[in-house]
Amino acid sequence: MEEFILNENIENTNIKEPSLFIAVLPLLIMAASLIVGVGIYGVDPHIPIFVSAFFAAIIALSLGHTWNAIQKEIFDTIYSGLLPLIIIILIGAFIGVWINAGIVPSIVFYGLEFLSPTWFLLTATILSMLVGIVGGAWLAAGTVGLALISIAEGLGVPLEITAGAIVSGVYIGGKISPLSDTPNLVAGVIGIDVFEHIKNMLFTTIPAVIITFILYIVIGFKFSESSLDSGQISSIQNALSEHFTISPLLVLPFVFIVLIFIFKVPAIPGMSIGVMLGAIIAFFAQGANIGSVFTSMYHGMSIESDNLVVNSLLNQGGIVSMELVVTLFIIALAFGAIVKKGGMLDVILFPIAKRIKRTGSLVTLTGATCYVSNAVGCDKAMGVIVPGKMFIDEYKQRGLKPKFLSRNLEDCGTVMAVLIPWSTDGIFIYSVLGVHPLAYGPFAFFCYLCTFVAILFAYFNIKTNRYEDNENIKNSQSPEHVIS
Repeated sequence: MEEFILNENIENTNIKEPSLFIAVLPLLIMAASLIVGVGIYGVDPHIPIFVSAFFAAIIALSLGHTWNAIQKEIFDTIYSGLLPLIIIILIGAFIGVWINAGIVPSIVFYGLEFLSPTWFLLTATILSMLVGIVGGAWLAAGTVGLALISIAEGLGVPLEITAGAIVSGVYIGGKISPLSDTPNLVAGVIGIDVFEHIKNMLFTTIPAVIITFILYIVIGFKFSESSLDSGQISSIQNALSEHFTISPLLVLPFVFIVLIFIFKVPAIPGMSIGVMLGAIIAFFAQGANIGSVFTSMYHGMSIESDNLVVNSLLNQGGIVSMELVVTLFIIALAFGAIVKKGGMLDVILFPIAKRIKRTGSLVTLTGATCYVSNAVGCDKAMGVIVPGKMFIDEYKQRGLKPKFLSRNLEDCGTVMAVLIPWSTDGIFIYSVLGVHPLAYGPFAFFCYLCTFVAILFAYFNIKTNRYEDNENIKNSQSPEHVIS
């Protein structure tokens, strides 16, 4: 261990810049591995991405990077992802124990009682947005998103459309919340105040939100009251009442959790409080024993009823259910770290930026870089860090303020990661909602609209945040450049 610590920063000084073919090769290998493994044989994406990481490491070594330097980059990248990894584990325990406590069943029971199919999609979007504001996108998807997808199944609303509305809502909330990780990540990468960043984002976010709401209202009218199967709803409610004590009071813990995050309790303590609260309620409200509570936290709930819908709704949760997400998260971060260390994306994308003349074209390229970085790095952090460092100097040299770049990184980067099936966001949403990204993707309107509005505004020079003639452009060169 001591030898590693002493040598970890020793790097070969004769590092070669990859050619365009070598830079593209890891992406081609990953694409081929995913097509064969996931597309043809239907396996999980873990091994295809691991194979891609293996070949990417070989390429990085051939360019002169030492293994210690590559390994350090992997460790640093995974370390930066420890917080979301812990949150993922806690969400698994949270879902399992809240089902056991009757909290989720009660929310589903009364949701079926009061919500109508016509307005359900709009309601789902707004509720997901509100929880996303106070708790972040992943927490919102794992709590209110789970309940909403369950209610949708009872109402007869297609799950892929419902998941699209939930994804839109949670990413609206996560995008504009100072409590969320993505605004703080973007603001930190670009070096501006997070509140300045969020305020500037509203110019493009608000139009995208309004159009999103309108689209869900229009689609919602296709699910009229006549499509409501009262017999099916009664059957679901009866099955819920048979296995759980249902009470309006059991909806209150959800309000309590929202208040916790409103008062800015950090994510890990806040989620831990939620888990403990669920355990206490399971003891007193459902008569559960310690073994049952602990099992629901680790393995999730397991009940058998005559209603197949209820079985699919409630037999989930637990730390074990997050194993797929956690392991893929680690492998994906490792692959992204190797590609980043090898400088492969820089060679592909940076020369293109020098040929761009119009602001709209620059923003379009920024968006494309965000999406490629998300896909290659398998995580939205890569979709922010890589283009953020790549374009910061270019934006300043064109008289564009850093907050204009930070807005574009959010509009084109963080909200698009959830549409990539092998990204950490896509895998997490799939594990919680049970709907594949390829299924909900076409209905996650907000994610597309943010990018569209950002590019449209840039082409028409709307709120492009330019330096004034009498304004000094300080620090026009960032302290580090992507191409050394």
